[in-house]
Parts: sequence; C-alpha cells; structure tokens
Amino acid sequence: MSLSISIVLLLLIVAVIFLRNGAMKFSHALVCVLLGFLLAGTNVAPTINDGLNATAGLVSSLQP
Repeated sequence: MSLSISIVLLLLIVAVIFLRNGAMKFSHALVCVLLGFLLAGTNVAPTINDGLNATAGLVSSLQP
C-alpha cells in the first residue's frame, strides 16, 4: 500500500509540473491517465467520486 501511495504522489507531482509548464504532450497525458488509474485504487477514490458527483449536481442545478 505504501508503494502505491508513493507512486501516486510521484505521478501527482509530475502531472502538476506538466500542467504548470503548459506543454501537454502525449507522454504528459499518459502520466495523468496513470495517475487517475492509481488514484482509483486507493482509499481516496470514494471521496473523489463523491466530490465530483456533488460538483456535477451543483453545476446542473444552476439556472442560466
């Protein structure tokens, strides 16, 4: 478990560096996809899912 968390943190740092650089290439997108897959396997996944569902519900309830 500690190894997967270390990999997730490493990929998160790399993804933030890529996004701040402003040059998203295929390799950068691949790192972000790997980060997503690894995050889905951690204990944080339900919290992220609940947050995304709450945000989607909030956005869908807005009246233009």
